[in-house]
Amino acid sequence: MHYRQHLSFESKETIAEVQWQSLRHLLLYLSQHSPYYQRLFQEQAVDLDAIQSLADLQQLPTTTKDDFSAHNFDFLCVPRAAIADYTTTSGTTGSPVTVALTENDLQRLAYNEEQSFITAGCKAGDVFQLMLTLDRQFMAGMAYYSGIRKLGGGAVRVGAVSPQTQWEHILRFKPEVMVAVPSFIVKLLDYAVQHHIDFQHCSITKAICIGEPVRQGDLSPNTLAKRIAAQWNIQLYSTYASTEMQTAFTECEYGCGGHLRPELLLVEILDENGQALPAGEAGEVTITTLGVEGMPLLRYRTGDICSAYEEPCACGRNTLRLSPVTGRKNQMIKYKGTTLFPPAVFDALSTVPQIKDYLMEVSKNELGTDEILLHIAQSGNLDEVEPQIKNALQTKLRVIPALHFTSSAVIQSMRPAESRKPLMVIFK
Repeated sequence: MHYRQHLSFESKETIAEVQWQSLRHLLLYLSQHSPYYQRLFQEQAVDLDAIQSLADLQQLPTTTKDDFSAHNFDFLCVPRAAIADYTTTSGTTGSPVTVALTENDLQRLAYNEEQSFITAGCKAGDVFQLMLTLDRQFMAGMAYYSGIRKLGGGAVRVGAVSPQTQWEHILRFKPEVMVAVPSFIVKLLDYAVQHHIDFQHCSITKAICIGEPVRQGDLSPNTLAKRIAAQWNIQLYSTYASTEMQTAFTECEYGCGGHLRPELLLVEILDENGQALPAGEAGEVTITTLGVEGMPLLRYRTGDICSAYEEPCACGRNTLRLSPVTGRKNQMIKYKGTTLFPPAVFDALSTVPQIKDYLMEVSKNELGTDEILLHIAQSGNLDEVEPQIKNALQTKLRVIPALHFTSSAVIQSMRPAESRKPLMVIFK
C-alpha cells in the first residue's frame, strides 16, 4: 500500500482532500465487508450517500470499547486465511480484545512507526534499544521493531528486563535511542548512580517514551520528565497510541503535542454527548482508521481524554496534534468532592524520589462513593518520607488518599501476572 510520506507538510486543504477520499473508500469497504457495521448501518438507517464531506462524519454513529468487546469478531472484514497476526489490547480498562491484522495492516503498522521515529528526529543508521516485550500478542513491541527495520536502523531487543541488563547492553552496543516507559528510565538512573555508571557520557541521546506521559495537559513537562531532565541531558519524546487505532501520535523536537499521521487516521474530540469540541478543549479521543483491512473502525470512542491543537507547528507539519492523555473516561474518580484521574495522582507521587513502587487501589464504600488506597514501597526513614508524600498529594491534588506502606514484592504480587504494562491502578 502506498502512502504519501510528506502529507503532513502539505496544506490543510490537501490533507483534508486525501482524508476525504480515504473516508469514502472506508465507508464503501465497511458496507461490503464488515458484519458489525453492516448491521449498525441498517439498524441506524444510515444513508452513506448523504456523507459528502469530512464534516458529515458527525452524522454517523459512534462505536464504543464495549461494542468492540461484545462483538469482537463481527468487526473482521477478511477471511481467516488472510489474517497474518493476532494481537490483543492490553486490557488496561477491561478484558483484552483481539485485533487481527492482515499483511497489509502489518506494513501499515511498520510505516506508521517509521514515520513516528522520523518525527522524533531518528534516522537510518541509528541503533534503538527496545526496553519492552515483543511477545505475548503485544502490538507495540512488534510495531517498534518493524518501524526500526523500515527506517533502516538497528534494533537491540533487550525486552522488559532489569536495569543491570539494560546498562550492560547500552555499554556494549552503544544505542543512540531507547524506547522505554519513563518511570523505568528513573530506575535506570538510580541503578547507574548506585553502581557508578557514567551515564552522562553514554551513547543514549534520546528516549521514545511509551505507556506514560512526560507532559501535562498544557504540554509543559510533568514531574517525571523534570526528574529525568534534572539528572540526564537526553531528549524525551512523548507518544500516544492504542492497539485498536494501529497508529501512533509522536512529538517532534518542539514538544507541542503528538502529531497525527493524517493518511492513517481521522480524529475527533467529543464531549459526553458525542458533540465535537473546539480545539484546545479536553474530550474523548474518537478515531476512524484509514487504510486498515482486517478490523477497521469508524468513529471509535477510545475512552482517552485529550485536547487537540490545530495551529501549525514550528516543525512545518500542518497536522492536528494531541495533548497527553489526562485521564480515561471510565477511570474518573470522585474523591472527597474532588474529581481526579489516576495520572494526576501518579504525577504527585513522582515528586518524591524515595518512592520505589506504588499501586493505586480504587473501590466503592458502603455509601457508593469512591475510596482510594495508595500502596507504597519506599526507601529511607518512613517518619521522614510519609510527610513528604502527604505534602505532595495535598499540594498537587488538594486531598490526601489513604496510605499503606509495604514492600515492592507485595505490590508486585498484587498486579495481574499476565499484565504486559506496569499496572499502576486497580479498580475493585
